[in-house]
Amino acid sequence: VLASKTKTKKRFKIRQIFNEKGNGFDLPFLGIVIILLRFGLVMLYSASYVKAIYKFDDSLHYIRKQVLYAILGFGVMIFASRVDYHIYRRFIPALMALTYVLLLVVLTMKDYNGCHRWITIPGVGTFQPSEIAKFVEILVFSHLIERNYDRMKDPRYGIAPFMLVIVSFVSLLYFEPHLSCIVIICFIGATMMFVGGSDIKWFGVGFLALLGAVMIAFLLFRDQIGRYIYPRIESWRHPELDLQGDGYQSYQALLAIGSGGLFGLGIGNSRQKHLHLPEMQNDFIYPIICEELGFIGGMLVIILFLALLFRGFQIAKKAKDKFGAMMVIGIITQISIQAFLNIAVATNTIPNTGISLPFFSDGGTALLMVLGELGIVLSVSRQANMNEDDGE
Repeated sequence: VLASKTKTKKRFKIRQIFNEKGNGFDLPFLGIVIILLRFGLVMLYSASYVKAIYKFDDSLHYIRKQVLYAILGFGVMIFASRVDYHIYRRFIPALMALTYVLLLVVLTMKDYNGCHRWITIPGVGTFQPSEIAKFVEILVFSHLIERNYDRMKDPRYGIAPFMLVIVSFVSLLYFEPHLSCIVIICFIGATMMFVGGSDIKWFGVGFLALLGAVMIAFLLFRDQIGRYIYPRIESWRHPELDLQGDGYQSYQALLAIGSGGLFGLGIGNSRQKHLHLPEMQNDFIYPIICEELGFIGGMLVIILFLALLFRGFQIAKKAKDKFGAMMVIGIITQISIQAFLNIAVATNTIPNTGISLPFFSDGGTALLMVLGELGIVLSVSRQANMNEDDGE
């Protein structure tokens, strides 16, 4: 009898870790994450080795650290999947304070292309406080929605506290400036408030208020805005007319995408990565994917992110409480909108905003943060499966 109990206990532990049914996390979701991670590393090396040789005389310069962060991030993801996600609520005040401090500190850092977005840690590297701000927003909104779910129609509970967080973050991000992160922060917030039950009429009021603010700003600063906005819009609409300025990067990206055709030139055979396309290892890695793997490869990337979105929302639907469901919705929305914006910029669908492609773009700390957040999604799925097994 004792031997039988011991054997059953061991089987339970194995199922608990690896089986989707027996208290395990969601295996299809984990599979999608692993595919994106491996695909991203392969394409990052292919896109970056030419620049790495030219700039650092080391073809592995970019991929080496990215692989290290990927291994570390995967470990963090598995660890986070085993942690009860409710524990994060205890750290909300400390994380909020830390985020505000970091968003202020980064403004004192040395600028890069006129932007103050990175804090440098000697011996470790750089990181963007905006990445932490996204996660903290998701955490705070999830907590507020669960606590005030029955009062979300009341603007005192369903609008005011959320807008306070968004406005405070956006105000600090404006001075970096970090337009793409501002868009993501606002989109995450609006999505979570909508799903959480905020009265939809306030979204209309907010849109009208934003439109009014834009019109007032245009009237007050018409000349300044005109000198900055009009050339950017024109270079976006017709990048070929400004090949020595703002249109250069978009034009080279379109050349890369177009030359890939249906099946691409083959991995490693991109021509645009030979120092024609700037930031080919970062914001503009998607055109290299399209050039080397063609339309098929470009669509595969989109399909993988759509699969991540769909499976993530399935996990949110099965979550055992609103806090877990909203955490998953916020995290998946963040990754999805970031991927959408990056691909839209790379294909010149929208003006250049300077945003990376999750899993693919160079950036170890960003990858570490994404994998850690996906570990929380797996934790939510694991506890949801635990409840299903208890019911069985």
